[in-house]
Amino acid sequence: MEKDSKIYIAGHRGLVGSAIMNHLIERGFSNLITRTSAELDLRASVAVAAFFEQEQPEYVFLAAAKVGGIVANNTYRADFIHDNLMIQNHVIHQSYVHGVKKLLFLGSTCIYPKECPQPMKEEYLLTGPLEYTNGPYAIAKIAGIKMCESYNLQYETNFVSVMPTNLYGPNDNFDLEKSHVLPALLRKVHLGRALEQGDWSAIQRDLDRLPIEGVTGQSSQEDQLKVFDKHGILLSDHGVQVAIWGSGAPMREFLWSQDMADACVFVMQHVDFKDLAGTTDEVRNTHLNIGTGHDISIKDLAGLIKKQVGFQGEFFFRDDKPDGTMKKLTDVSKLYGLGWEHRVNLENGVERMYKWYLQQK
Repeated sequence: MEKDSKIYIAGHRGLVGSAIMNHLIERGFSNLITRTSAELDLRASVAVAAFFEQEQPEYVFLAAAKVGGIVANNTYRADFIHDNLMIQNHVIHQSYVHGVKKLLFLGSTCIYPKECPQPMKEEYLLTGPLEYTNGPYAIAKIAGIKMCESYNLQYETNFVSVMPTNLYGPNDNFDLEKSHVLPALLRKVHLGRALEQGDWSAIQRDLDRLPIEGVTGQSSQEDQLKVFDKHGILLSDHGVQVAIWGSGAPMREFLWSQDMADACVFVMQHVDFKDLAGTTDEVRNTHLNIGTGHDISIKDLAGLIKKQVGFQGEFFFRDDKPDGTMKKLTDVSKLYGLGWEHRVNLENGVERMYKWYLQQK
């Protein structure tokens, strides 16, 4: 990519897309194309075709997706498989039709089997059953990988797939029902700290910015406490307790979103499909893992967040809620061998994320 190359970032407002866009701007790329979902519904084939015809992008970062945590994935199963298939099918196909020089498709490490050997190598894809709770989303992302591979093989395109581990950072989703574990825990612990300090102004600001089930900062304290209780933020005579779904035992790997963006730009600039395809007759597993190669238990993650936020209360574990896959650690040797490594460790990343959260209005 040149600094004035025409670059389309699909999903530029989300956690992934915004990190990529900001990274490109910082690196001096000036010809960026974006559309909000209201301006361009990527599920609509005619609209996507018209957009590509009009804009003629040279490079595409496909970061647009319907995403969510374990509850959202398991509840809205049809939406997750339908919307993600539609988005990626239309963008990948129109990138071929309009001669895009290179496309980067972003998936997720949930593509790997539930009982996958650890750490998870790219070659382990499709070697066992998926985790049930996020199966539809994972199947859509696997289809995206195979679509990129297939267009490359049939049409000699240059579409590369990357699979980031669990991401966190600015513009994350803090919805207590639909978000991933780290932002959900961070917000719950933040609200728990405000409760134990009797800081209702902080609670009001938080709920005005991000209402919970229609409860805002203008709602009564009784309604606020009811919705907190429902989502596992409990105030009693003995102090404040915050619920953690599951046993706390699952191990998870977390990557700072701006490190992920740096990796994506590195791959776009330095890694082509031919570098990943190998020389065998059967081309498989050409995607790249993006991660840190280090993981932490959910229980220890909660302790790290507690320390950062200054929460004095206690955690309790909801064993009636699903744990999901017990361990998901990526093998990042393939990408690291190509010359990229992460920079931000988890403790520093959580500190940055909480500072960012507090600055939001």
